[in-house]
Amino acid sequence: MSNSTLIAASLLTRRKTLSQMVEDPRIDLLPDGAPGPRRFKIKAADTASRRSLASRLIESRYGWRGYKTSGMPADATVHRFSLVAVEYDLTIGTLTVSMDGPESLAADDAFGPEMHAMRGQERRLCEFTKLAIDPTIGSKRVLAALFHVAYIVAHRLRGFDMLVIEVNPRHVRYYERMLGLTVLGNERMNRRVRAPAVLLGCEFSHIMEQIGEFGGQPERAETERSLYPLAFSLGEEAAIIARLKSAQRAPADFID
Repeated sequence: MSNSTLIAASLLTRRKTLSQMVEDPRIDLLPDGAPGPRRFKIKAADTASRRSLASRLIESRYGWRGYKTSGMPADATVHRFSLVAVEYDLTIGTLTVSMDGPESLAADDAFGPEMHAMRGQERRLCEFTKLAIDPTIGSKRVLAALFHVAYIVAHRLRGFDMLVIEVNPRHVRYYERMLGLTVLGNERMNRRVRAPAVLLGCEFSHIMEQIGEFGGQPERAETERSLYPLAFSLGEEAAIIARLKSAQRAPADFID
């Protein structure tokens, strides 16, 4: 694995042809994934080429629905960490972790009062943004892997305690069911993508509990209808943390 590879994992899905492409970028339509000898890696988006490919995926998936988006930013900052899921040379998913700091988070634009109130409660806020999955290849396993590594970076390594995320209103029930998020702010207009959004979130301690109970047990996904059985096991999580630390540099050095 290259230095930027954080984990390699089984995708457990078969490649689809373009004629079988999911005709909607909705994340709730991703398949669980059928058994198959597929492998993918989660990498830090730490090169211009990876950022470019991730931006193309973001623009393609958001643009399909008519949303406005700027793709992935090219500037480096200690408050933003971008991940990509890669299978061979294909970028099949991406997610960006934005950590609260001197600059406001994206959710502050539409949900400023709610964000301010949480900061007033001494919450350390972290926002997951720029989520995109290639529906011709991706599956819930890819989404779970990206989410798990993002959680590790934000909570286990950087100590942030509260996750927030803006989602389209029609996706609210999916994120409530699949990740245990709750509504923090009712529907507003997200001016960045020119679409309605709801603010969801939860404490990272809840995510830690769910991963501890269900992570690394994909066989339980049929009865436990959440993403957590598709997350990594605690042993795999420890290996990801060790991978970051063994590079003998601060996690911020991986940040895009």
